[in-house]
Amino acid sequence: MFFGYLAILVTKSGNFPNIIYRALTMTIIQAIILGIVQGLTEFIPVSSSGHLVLVPHLLGWEFDHSQAFVFDVLVQWGTLFAVFIYYRKDLTTIGLEFFRTLLSGKPFSTENSRMGWYLILATVPAVIVGLLCKNLIESAFSDAKMTGLFLLLTASLLIIAELAGKRNRSTKEIVWFDALWIGCSQVLALLPGVSRSGSTMAGGMTRNLDRSSAARFSFLMSVPVMLGAGVLAFKDLFTMQTTDNFILPLIVGFLAALLSGYLAIRWLIAYLSKHSLYVFAGYCSLAGAVILFL
Repeated sequence: MFFGYLAILVTKSGNFPNIIYRALTMTIIQAIILGIVQGLTEFIPVSSSGHLVLVPHLLGWEFDHSQAFVFDVLVQWGTLFAVFIYYRKDLTTIGLEFFRTLLSGKPFSTENSRMGWYLILATVPAVIVGLLCKNLIESAFSDAKMTGLFLLLTASLLIIAELAGKRNRSTKEIVWFDALWIGCSQVLALLPGVSRSGSTMAGGMTRNLDRSSAARFSFLMSVPVMLGAGVLAFKDLFTMQTTDNFILPLIVGFLAALLSGYLAIRWLIAYLSKHSLYVFAGYCSLAGAVILFL
């Protein structure tokens, strides 16, 4: 939901996939399926928000609005933990170097400390736009057809990235303007159906990062906003009433999202070392057309 995470941050109500949730208690099987959908599509550039609208609609599932919101938040934390686990060494090194050089008065003296600042810088544009354009974004999430249209936009971004990018740079060569540019591309993911990973990878590739490096930076930069939005959303969780028989689906959905998210990151990084994004562009075009016709 990319902004499953940031959409929750700016709307504070989890509106978007909930337009198709209505009244029934979620089952274990439904939780597993939706957790897997979230985990896979959060990182594979095909839009998790689009799929979390499309899958329940196609299967005829309806859930209570408040339960759907709780579930949305927790499965997003499952994907956040997947990033933590896969990039645990990178994140630990970046974090330690960031604070060590900051305390020593030389905050930009090492590659990893600079990466910490770049990840923060890349987060800023989407947070600012999300807060300033809250009502506009919220209205977009109320229209399922917009999801279909923006899936087509995701397809276009992936094609542009493949055509425009020279793919001759790695994350070691990233500078502040690259981070800002990729951060601005992340703004597009505030819209339903625009893949966060797709838009940010496209942003990186148009700055001539190779595919795997663009994906790595995209996944690392998901941590600050996803973490911040999840913390904010958890405040709302404690005010919502849930039943005891909903606890197990929550746990199962979280674990399904964590496992599938981890596998998605691992598979995609290896895939992109040898293959293009065109197959994902084709898939997004097809999914967008399905949503528009439905």
